[in-house]
Amino acid sequence: MSLEIADPRSPGAVPSGRARNRGNFEKYSWIFMRVSGLVLVFLVLGHLLIMNVLDGGVQRINFGFVAGRWSSPFWQTWDLLQLWLAMLHGANGMRTVINDYAEKPSTNFRLRMLLYVVTVFIIALGTLVIFTFDPNLA
Repeated sequence: MSLEIADPRSPGAVPSGRARNRGNFEKYSWIFMRVSGLVLVFLVLGHLLIMNVLDGGVQRINFGFVAGRWSSPFWQTWDLLQLWLAMLHGANGMRTVINDYAEKPSTNFRLRMLLYVVTVFIIALGTLVIFTFDPNLA
């Protein structure tokens, strides 16, 4: 008796159009992880170099330093890009972990929804802080 296994790329291997679309999402998610990881390496290393090494180290970092830094659109954009990419990169990684280990569909759904809510909240809050920071509070 012979057991027939469908070729992974045959039309019968993917049961529906929805699963086929999810495959594209996973491909783009994989590409996003590589690109965002590469960009984050430069953003984070630049951040660490500027904040901790150049001009005297961490002793100079205080409210006035942050106020001066965020008065520049360049640094607002730098920090915003770092925040967004780090959060989306981390959330995408956690989504993969949840999909791998949460086998029960209801648990998987709840964990992913919690992840999405927390991610959106932190991105929104961080973006709000960067753009509404008032240096005159000190």
